[in-house]
This record gives sequence, structure tokens and C-alpha cells, in this order.
Amino acid sequence: MDHLRASGTDVKGLGVHDDRIIPPLDTFPGMPAFSDSTSDALAEALSAVPAGTPVSGVAGRMLELFTGGGLEPGTRLPPERQLASALGVGRSAIREALAALEILGIVDVRPGSGTYLRGTASELLPQTLSWGLMIGERSTDQLMELRAGLESFCARLAAERISSERLDALRESIEGMREGFEDLDAFVTADAAFHAVLGAAAQNPIVTDLLAVSRQLLRVYNDRSVHEAEDMRIALEEHAAILEALEAHDGDRAASAMIAHMATARARLLRVAEDAGARRDEGVDAG
Repeated sequence: MDHLRASGTDVKGLGVHDDRIIPPLDTFPGMPAFSDSTSDALAEALSAVPAGTPVSGVAGRMLELFTGGGLEPGTRLPPERQLASALGVGRSAIREALAALEILGIVDVRPGSGTYLRGTASELLPQTLSWGLMIGERSTDQLMELRAGLESFCARLAAERISSERLDALRESIEGMREGFEDLDAFVTADAAFHAVLGAAAQNPIVTDLLAVSRQLLRVYNDRSVHEAEDMRIALEEHAAILEALEAHDGDRAASAMIAHMATARARLLRVAEDAGARRDEGVDAG
């Protein structure tokens, strides 16, 4: 669906990076109307659903398009009547489907101005998955197993493909972690930057997107998992070992170093998850 990007009608740069909130329309005076060419392209991408398809099926068909990577964040979608025509359903079904997608955080519906996509595929997928996944101790463990496998594979790929510029970026991240011993937020930010650079170095967008999903779903615990000096010291040493393997372009060594890092990270996250569960239980008992 690259033709949607090339149409020239995408409204880019509207989303705020941290939370993808779309600002008021009047922030961008003179915004062009949704063009016929883009509407036609979208109609081709959205084939009609079978007669009698429930609203959930209509929403699912639109979700496939929105998370398929062919639309940019901030894209203004066609009006209800065009979506209804493309899918072969009534406007009321489109209206209800868009309302459901808005609750999920996929789109931003602005009465009188239009409907806008809120993020990229890798940013939207965690939001949709998190609604169907209650992250308790068991699912946290399973997600960590998934992330460990993806991270180690990513490290192996990166060892073969990483550039000198990205190696420099990883060194900067490790230095940021070292300097962040007195500033937890700075440490966590540098840690996240290390993994982001490593993901880019693997040069496999599918792996990168899957990692983004797993990291986002674990973020509620991950941001709180490193809070003691000893945790920081161990994490720093593990990242340094990964970097050394990458500098040597040794895929096996990089994957092994990442597996070791993921094992200690998993233990920390499960500890935080267990503590959170215990606090919830205490709150229920107290109530």
C-alpha cells in the first residue's frame, strides 16, 4: 500500500511522539481535503465484507488496513460514506466500528473535521493486543520468553550487519547508563536507546515491530524493574558484554550475551510483577 504514502495527501507530523495524541485541527490551517485519488486507493484496499458481517468484523477489516504499514500516523481517513461504500455496509456500522477503534486508541474521531490514524503499525499493535491480554504473572513470564528469543535473534543479526555509526550509538547508550547511576530515569532511557539501536542494526523490520509489541506490553513492569544500584551495575555489565560481541561481529557470542541479559531481566520483571500482584491482593482484602 505504498501508493497511499505516495498520494501526497497524508497529513504527517501531527502525532506527539510520546503518546501519539493528535492536536486540534485548527493547529494546521489550510489542511487539504481528503483527495479522490487516496479515497480510490483506500477503496481498493478495503474490499467489501460479506453481507451480515457484525460491527466487530467491520472494525477488524479496517484494523487490518490501519496496522498494515501503508498509512502514516496522522493520516486523515475518508469520510464515513466512502468507507461504507468500500466495505459494502451501512454508515451506522462504520460509525460504530470507528467508535470501537477510537476506544482502542487506533483512530482519533473529531466530529465535523474527520478521523485520523494515531500511530504506526508497531505503535498500534501493542494497544490492540493489550486490550485482549491481562498481564498477570503468568503472561508476563510468557512475554519475557518471547522477548528473550526475539532479542537474542536480533543481536545475532546485528552482529553481522551493524555499522560503525550504530556501534558508536551503542557506546553512547552505555555511557549514558553509566552516568545514569545517580538518575534512574536517565538510566532507563539509555537502556531503552541501546535496544532501539540494536533493533535498527538488525535491519529486519518485522523483528523490530514484534520487539516493539513485546516491550510495550511489558513496559508497565519494565520501567520499575531496575531501581537498585546492584541491578544497574549488573545491567550495565550485561550491555557491555553484548557490545563487545557486536564489535567483534560474533553472532553466537552476541546472542549468548543477550540471552544472559534477558535471564536476569526476566527475574527482575517477575519480581516486580509478583510485588504488584501482592499489593493488589492486599488492597482487595483491605476493601
